Amino acid sequence: MQTYTNYTPDDQTVWQLLFSRQMAQLPGKASQAYLDGITATGFRSDRIPDFERDLNPRLRQLTGWRVQAVDGLIPNHDFFELMANRNFPATTWLRQRDQLDYLPEPDMFHDTFGHVPMLSNQAFCDFLAALSQIALRHIDSEEAIAMIARLYWYTVEFGLIQEGDQVRIYGGGILSSPGETTYSLVSHEPKRIPYAVETLLKTPYIIDHFQEQYFVIESYEQLYQSVSQIEATVESLLVSKIGYFCQLHSLHSVNQC
Repeated sequence: MQTYTNYTPDDQTVWQLLFSRQMAQLPGKASQAYLDGITATGFRSDRIPDFERDLNPRLRQLTGWRVQAVDGLIPNHDFFELMANRNFPATTWLRQRDQLDYLPEPDMFHDTFGHVPMLSNQAFCDFLAALSQIALRHIDSEEAIAMIARLYWYTVEFGLIQEGDQVRIYGGGILSSPGETTYSLVSHEPKRIPYAVETLLKTPYIIDHFQEQYFVIESYEQLYQSVSQIEATVESLLVSKIGYFCQLHSLHSVNQC
């Protein structure tokens, strides 16, 4: 659980530094849904969010979601089960002053500032819950979970959206990173590719430096409406992989798969 009284004055200062730095550059770069969500969820520069007193009452009224405090990275089953039940897992520890620009695992700033404002958007929330239900149905398949992790990475964490004639950011991994916020939109190095379910499910992702490609959705409704295609494609790719290994096996054995 989040014990709010454990946060020190220095923690509050670190939050303020991180919040103010990102908010100075997000207008014109972040999705309008995200910027609206900052206001709707009550985020402030001078105060670390209190999950139970600040965030959850607002989220319940907006979309029926809530933030669930967790100790850190949690097992796949626990992660997807929480989100299938409309609970977003967020750690409660905050990076230190010497970690303002980089840390190897997500902290509370990433989990809350990066992701929670988007939980004010109903279509996005419905997509998260439905995707998590698919994951739970395939939770014992490493191949299926790997595919879903790729899609989650390139949408929820590092997704871009077309808004009018501009591309904007909605992925929490970008929104909480000052360097990647600019890189994802301005740099000529990465590819920016229209959202395509099968391509996402097959595309490996990068964890130790900026992405080499980003996928651009047309709307949050497009994400939610693609859920049935996601499930069908995951199942099709699993069947194809099983068939491929069966063919290899049959070349070396008279037994049939």
